[in-house]
Amino acid sequence: MPESPFPIRPAENHAATAFPFPVDLNLTSPQNPRVKLAVALQDRRDREREQLFLIEGYRALTRALDRNWPIHELFVCPELFQGENEPALIAACHERGAKVYTTPAHVFAKFAYRERPEGLVGVAPQRHLRPDDLKLPPNPLLLVAVAIEKPGNLGTILRSADAAGVHGVLLCDRCTDLYNPNVVRASTGTIFSLPVAEATSAEALAWLHARGIRTLAATPHTDHLHTEVDMTSPLAVIVGCEMIGLSDDWLKGADLAVRIPMLGQADSLNVATATTILLYEAVRQRGVKHGSGL
Repeated sequence: MPESPFPIRPAENHAATAFPFPVDLNLTSPQNPRVKLAVALQDRRDREREQLFLIEGYRALTRALDRNWPIHELFVCPELFQGENEPALIAACHERGAKVYTTPAHVFAKFAYRERPEGLVGVAPQRHLRPDDLKLPPNPLLLVAVAIEKPGNLGTILRSADAAGVHGVLLCDRCTDLYNPNVVRASTGTIFSLPVAEATSAEALAWLHARGIRTLAATPHTDHLHTEVDMTSPLAVIVGCEMIGLSDDWLKGADLAVRIPMLGQADSLNVATATTILLYEAVRQRGVKHGSGL
């Protein structure tokens, strides 16, 4: 792990000994440079400049460790712990190179973004993949998410893609930051296990066509129901933002457009909900090979 560019303040340069886990520093001031950096990482510009992001909560941090995602720094607030497993997780992060900082609740609240903080926030490096970085099986199922605007929707889409066994996600013309704290939270940590590549729509469409992957565009403006098309061959399901849907480039460039039937007054579904329905139709057609259900 690279050395932090932020100097240690002498008043806080001591390890706490009263905790059942390793501690490098006890940070008591909101003005500490490490705390200020964590606060700054709530902002997209600072995340992109530093190429770092925040991981909050026991489950997300555990899944990051399970996938060997480096944790550079770990802020802990024992008074906010909600279980008994936190010390083991903290020790595991420390063993893999994370610096562990304890903070009081009023300092921790500066950078925590959950309504009920669990007393665990990690700082980790971003990773950026291109489509060619995806390692695909002979009959892949892919998801293309185009210009998704709301972080919560994008995180839920990733969660559904992981649950459906998608082999990779192409994030195109992104409106929201993949490493937005709410994306990480809504993904429930699946962001660490699911390969997500970034590209423009033109790049993604050309990449898919060059590999013979059939493209299925979701839109209400078609007669083809999603249950009536073959999803068993190499396939990319394409979804767009709720406000305007997919662009003409996708609608004209895709191999087929499909719709989900709408039987009530609503004329559209939440994009994360629609994505889940489409992906699980592909799962149904391909046959469930493994998994433990809900």
